[in-house]
Amino acid sequence: MSDSQGPAERLFGATKRLITSLISTGETRLRLAVLELEEERARLITLLLLAGLGLILLLLGLAMITLLVVVIFWDSNRLMAIGIAAGVLLGSGAGLVLWVRRLASRPTLLKSTLKHLATDREILERRDES
Repeated sequence: MSDSQGPAERLFGATKRLITSLISTGETRLRLAVLELEEERARLITLLLLAGLGLILLLLGLAMITLLVVVIFWDSNRLMAIGIAAGVLLGSGAGLVLWVRRLASRPTLLKSTLKHLATDREILERRDES
């Protein structure tokens, strides 16, 4: 019975299959995007908690080292010891800020989804050329 279909019916069937395929592909890509967002959220929460705990411990350690240096040089050069300790801490902090800014500028959000969408677009463009 499919042999007796006219051109309009075949065009309608092809359009219907194309729309079904596009919806199916879109649904798959949307599910992938949602999954990636959930993974990114979990990773971000873990990173924030670990970074916060690390910062607290690091600050306590730096305070103790600074106190130790100041106590050691209290009688001879206490102001120089405080100034050098402050300079080292400020320099280290500035270096870390620059490093974090560089890391934060890397795009990682939805990386896989964007890659698959680009692949899908290339496939569709190749089909259009044929």
